[in-house]
Amino acid sequence: MKNHLVIAIAILVLSGCSQVHMGSERSKTVATGSAGGEYSENVNSQLERCAEPLGTLAVNEDHTANWYSWLGRYGIQSTIPVLRLLSQQSNCFVVVERGAGFNSLERERRLQRSGELRKYSNFGKGQLVAADYTVTPTLIFSSPDTSGIGGAIGGLFGSVGAMIGSSLKTSEAQSILTLVDNRSGVQVAVAEGSADAMDIGGLAGLFESGLGVGTGVRAYSRTPEGKVIAASLTDAFNNLVRATKHYRPQKATGPHGLGTGGKLKVN
Repeated sequence: MKNHLVIAIAILVLSGCSQVHMGSERSKTVATGSAGGEYSENVNSQLERCAEPLGTLAVNEDHTANWYSWLGRYGIQSTIPVLRLLSQQSNCFVVVERGAGFNSLERERRLQRSGELRKYSNFGKGQLVAADYTVTPTLIFSSPDTSGIGGAIGGLFGSVGAMIGSSLKTSEAQSILTLVDNRSGVQVAVAEGSADAMDIGGLAGLFESGLGVGTGVRAYSRTPEGKVIAASLTDAFNNLVRATKHYRPQKATGPHGLGTGGKLKVN
């Protein structure tokens, strides 16, 4: 009878662990919600907003950069979706497709030229919207366990401290966003962003059972490096928007405007 009870409890526990939670808060990054045109919902309350768009925006990602090669280890395929979501939700930019999805745009136009599309499909020339600006992300720094806090606690408090310290890890990330005017090639704004998080790892179980700390601890212990990177991009985006809200063009240095001769003369 006792064995049957143990088996029944085990089945209940395992079935609970396998439940799927749609819209799980634990799975989200700081870039949340959705956007459709100028409408958005469930937006991060800390995201900067604009009364009207500053122009159209293309998002560029340098796949040859060193930082891009190690994105995968943090479970991130690309920074582009995050930046596109933030850009539209903020209403600061109208996002235009210049990434992998642009192949679909070109394919439809090839079908139109070949005569395969219906007569009134209306995929003629002169309909694509120009990108006024391009924003390019760069991840400067991202690393787990950067502070060494776990070892410090272990050194201070002996064996108990070692147990706690081995479960404490911090993750930090820093990113840069560069905004370039596509017509002139001039950099109009650049901004840095950063984020960090502490992962208490296996210590969550100890806290929850012994100290009664519940949901907050569990959520904090499940913050992977990928979420920290997303947070640093969001911070950089906010800083970029703040800079553009106070934007004033740099004065021309040449006799006939920018690029016609600077003040640093060469003999």
